[in-house]
Amino acid sequence: MVRVGLRTMLERFTTIEVVGEASNVAEAVALTGQVQPDIVLLDVRLGAESGFTACRSIRKLHRQTRVIILTSYSDENAIFDAMAAGADAYLLKEIGGDALVQAIEGVANGQSILDPAVTKVLSRVSGPGEAIGRANLDRLSPQEKRILALVAEGKTNKEIAGIMGLSDKTVKNYFSHILDRLGLSRRSHAAAFYIRHQYS
Repeated sequence: MVRVGLRTMLERFTTIEVVGEASNVAEAVALTGQVQPDIVLLDVRLGAESGFTACRSIRKLHRQTRVIILTSYSDENAIFDAMAAGADAYLLKEIGGDALVQAIEGVANGQSILDPAVTKVLSRVSGPGEAIGRANLDRLSPQEKRILALVAEGKTNKEIAGIMGLSDKTVKNYFSHILDRLGLSRRSHAAAFYIRHQYS
Protein backbone atom coordinates (compact mmCIF):
# COMPACT_ATOMS: atom_id res chain seq x y z
CA MET A 1 0.00 0.00 0.00
CA VAL A 2 2.85 2.37 0.80
CA ARG A 3 4.51 1.66 -2.54
CA VAL A 4 1.26 2.22 -4.42
CA GLY A 5 0.76 5.53 -2.65
CA LEU A 6 4.31 6.66 -3.35
CA ARG A 7 4.19 5.64 -6.99
CA THR A 8 0.86 7.39 -7.51
CA MET A 9 2.15 10.56 -5.90
CA LEU A 10 5.52 10.57 -7.69
CA GLU A 11 3.99 9.91 -11.10
CA ARG A 12 2.29 13.30 -10.88
CA PHE A 13 5.69 14.96 -11.27
CA THR A 14 7.12 15.14 -14.78
CA THR A 15 10.71 15.26 -13.50
CA ILE A 16 10.46 11.78 -11.96
CA GLU A 17 9.97 8.36 -13.56
CA VAL A 18 9.26 5.36 -11.35
CA VAL A 19 11.14 2.47 -12.99
CA GLY A 20 10.54 -0.37 -10.55
CA GLU A 21 9.40 -1.62 -7.15
CA ALA A 22 10.69 -4.28 -4.77
CA SER A 23 9.34 -5.87 -1.61
CA ASN A 24 12.52 -7.31 -0.09
CA VAL A 25 16.29 -6.89 -0.03
CA ALA A 26 17.10 -9.45 -2.73
CA GLU A 27 14.54 -7.94 -5.10
CA ALA A 28 15.75 -4.41 -4.41
CA VAL A 29 19.40 -5.24 -5.12
CA ALA A 30 18.62 -7.32 -8.20
CA LEU A 31 16.22 -4.75 -9.65
CA THR A 32 18.73 -1.96 -9.10
CA GLY A 33 21.20 -3.89 -11.22
CA GLN A 34 18.62 -4.42 -13.96
CA VAL A 35 17.18 -0.90 -14.31
CA GLN A 36 20.14 1.20 -13.05
CA PRO A 37 18.02 3.91 -11.36
CA ASP A 38 19.42 7.30 -10.36
CA ILE A 39 17.71 7.08 -6.96
CA VAL A 40 16.46 4.23 -4.79
CA LEU A 41 13.93 4.91 -2.02
CA LEU A 42 14.31 2.40 0.80
CA ASP A 43 12.41 1.80 4.01
CA VAL A 44 14.25 0.64 7.13
CA ARG A 45 12.18 -2.57 6.96
CA LEU A 46 11.93 -4.59 3.76
CA GLY A 47 9.82 -7.55 4.78
CA ALA A 48 11.73 -9.35 7.51
CA GLU A 49 15.02 -7.79 6.42
CA SER A 50 16.78 -4.46 6.93
CA GLY A 51 16.78 -1.72 4.34
CA PHE A 52 20.31 -0.93 5.51
CA THR A 53 21.44 -4.30 4.13
CA ALA A 54 20.00 -3.36 0.75
CA CYS A 55 21.58 0.09 0.99
CA ARG A 56 25.05 -1.33 1.64
CA SER A 57 24.76 -3.78 -1.25
CA ILE A 58 23.43 -1.18 -3.67
CA ARG A 59 26.12 1.36 -2.82
CA LYS A 60 28.81 -1.30 -3.15
CA LEU A 61 27.60 -2.77 -6.43
CA HIS A 62 26.12 0.32 -8.10
CA ARG A 63 28.01 3.40 -6.99
CA GLN A 64 26.24 5.64 -9.49
CA THR A 65 22.91 4.95 -7.75
CA ARG A 66 22.09 7.14 -4.77
CA VAL A 67 19.95 5.94 -1.87
CA ILE A 68 17.30 7.73 0.16
CA ILE A 69 16.02 6.14 3.36
CA LEU A 70 12.31 6.99 3.66
CA THR A 71 10.96 5.67 6.92
CA SER A 72 8.99 6.31 10.08
CA TYR A 73 11.99 5.55 12.33
CA SER A 74 13.63 8.67 13.78
CA ASP A 75 15.75 7.17 16.57
CA GLU A 76 19.47 7.85 16.60
CA ASN A 77 20.49 4.21 16.09
CA ALA A 78 18.56 4.00 12.83
CA ILE A 79 20.06 7.29 11.68
CA PHE A 80 23.61 6.13 12.43
CA ASP A 81 22.93 2.78 10.75
CA ALA A 82 21.77 4.65 7.64
CA MET A 83 24.95 6.74 7.62
CA ALA A 84 27.11 3.67 8.07
CA ALA A 85 25.27 1.94 5.20
CA GLY A 86 26.06 4.86 2.90
CA ALA A 87 22.61 6.45 2.55
CA ASP A 88 22.58 9.85 0.82
CA ALA A 89 19.46 11.09 2.61
CA TYR A 90 17.30 10.19 5.60
CA LEU A 91 13.69 11.32 5.38
CA LEU A 92 10.62 10.61 7.47
CA LYS A 93 7.37 9.44 5.87
CA GLU A 94 5.57 12.48 7.23
CA ILE A 95 7.30 14.55 4.56
CA GLY A 96 4.95 16.13 2.03
CA GLY A 97 4.96 15.20 -1.64
CA ASP A 98 6.52 18.44 -2.87
CA ALA A 99 9.24 18.26 -0.20
CA LEU A 100 9.97 14.64 -1.08
CA VAL A 101 10.36 15.48 -4.75
CA GLN A 102 12.65 18.39 -3.88
CA ALA A 103 14.74 16.01 -1.76
CA ILE A 104 14.90 13.43 -4.56
CA GLU A 105 16.03 16.09 -7.03
CA GLY A 106 18.56 17.42 -4.50
CA VAL A 107 20.08 13.98 -3.94
CA ALA A 108 20.16 13.39 -7.70
CA ASN A 109 22.21 16.59 -7.94
CA GLY A 110 24.72 15.39 -5.35
CA GLN A 111 23.29 16.76 -2.11
CA SER A 112 23.06 14.87 1.17
CA ILE A 113 19.80 15.59 2.94
CA LEU A 114 18.47 15.00 6.44
CA ASP A 115 14.88 15.49 7.52
CA PRO A 116 14.64 18.47 9.93
CA ALA A 117 13.24 16.12 12.57
CA VAL A 118 16.36 13.98 12.20
CA THR A 119 18.69 16.91 12.80
CA LYS A 120 16.76 17.57 16.03
CA VAL A 121 17.37 13.98 17.12
CA LEU A 122 21.08 14.33 16.36
CA SER A 123 21.24 17.58 18.29
CA ARG A 124 20.18 15.67 21.40
CA VAL A 125 22.84 12.98 21.03
CA SER A 126 25.09 13.30 24.04
CA GLY A 127 28.66 12.23 24.47
CA PRO A 128 32.05 13.51 25.59
CA GLY A 129 32.68 16.94 24.15
CA GLU A 130 29.25 17.32 22.52
CA ALA A 131 28.99 20.84 23.92
CA ILE A 132 31.90 21.91 21.75
CA GLY A 133 30.60 24.31 19.13
CA ARG A 134 31.20 25.12 15.51
CA ALA A 135 34.47 26.86 16.42
CA ASN A 136 36.19 23.53 17.05
CA LEU A 137 35.03 22.18 13.70
CA ASP A 138 36.59 25.22 12.06
CA ARG A 139 39.90 24.42 13.82
CA LEU A 140 40.28 21.24 11.78
CA SER A 141 42.50 21.33 8.73
CA PRO A 142 40.91 20.97 5.27
CA GLN A 143 42.22 17.38 5.12
CA GLU A 144 40.71 16.58 8.52
CA LYS A 145 37.37 18.15 7.56
CA ARG A 146 37.27 16.04 4.40
CA ILE A 147 37.92 12.88 6.38
CA LEU A 148 35.27 13.80 8.94
CA ALA A 149 32.77 14.50 6.14
CA LEU A 150 33.45 11.05 4.65
CA VAL A 151 33.03 9.45 8.08
CA ALA A 152 29.65 11.20 8.34
CA GLU A 153 28.74 9.66 4.96
CA GLY A 154 29.32 6.23 6.46
CA LYS A 155 32.63 5.52 4.75
CA THR A 156 35.11 3.14 6.40
CA ASN A 157 38.76 4.07 6.93
CA LYS A 158 39.71 1.80 4.04
CA GLU A 159 37.18 3.49 1.72
CA ILE A 160 38.37 6.94 2.82
CA ALA A 161 41.97 5.92 2.15
CA GLY A 162 41.05 4.90 -1.38
CA ILE A 163 39.12 8.11 -2.05
CA MET A 164 41.86 10.37 -0.71
CA GLY A 165 44.89 8.43 -1.91
CA LEU A 166 46.16 7.78 1.61
CA SER A 167 47.11 4.65 3.51
CA ASP A 168 44.67 3.09 5.98
CA LYS A 169 47.09 3.88 8.80
CA THR A 170 47.30 7.54 7.80
CA VAL A 171 43.51 7.86 7.78
CA LYS A 172 43.34 6.14 11.16
CA ASN A 173 45.89 8.59 12.57
CA TYR A 174 44.05 11.56 11.09
CA PHE A 175 40.77 10.38 12.58
CA SER A 176 42.29 9.80 16.00
CA HIS A 177 43.56 13.37 15.90
CA ILE A 178 40.09 14.59 14.86
CA LEU A 179 38.50 12.81 17.82
CA ASP A 180 41.08 14.28 20.19
CA ARG A 181 40.62 17.78 18.82
CA LEU A 182 36.83 17.60 19.10
CA GLY A 183 36.91 15.91 22.50
CA LEU A 184 35.00 12.87 21.22
CA SER A 185 35.58 9.15 21.58
CA ARG A 186 33.10 7.44 19.23
CA ARG A 187 32.80 7.41 15.45
CA SER A 188 29.02 7.84 15.64
CA HIS A 189 29.40 10.94 17.83
CA ALA A 190 31.88 12.42 15.36
CA ALA A 191 29.41 11.81 12.51
CA ALA A 192 26.57 13.35 14.52
CA PHE A 193 28.76 16.33 15.47
CA TYR A 194 29.66 17.02 11.84
CA ILE A 195 26.11 16.61 10.54
CA ARG A 196 24.60 18.77 13.27
CA HIS A 197 26.97 21.65 12.55
CA GLN A 198 26.76 21.26 8.79
CA TYR A 199 22.96 21.26 8.73
CA SER A 200 22.35 23.75 11.54
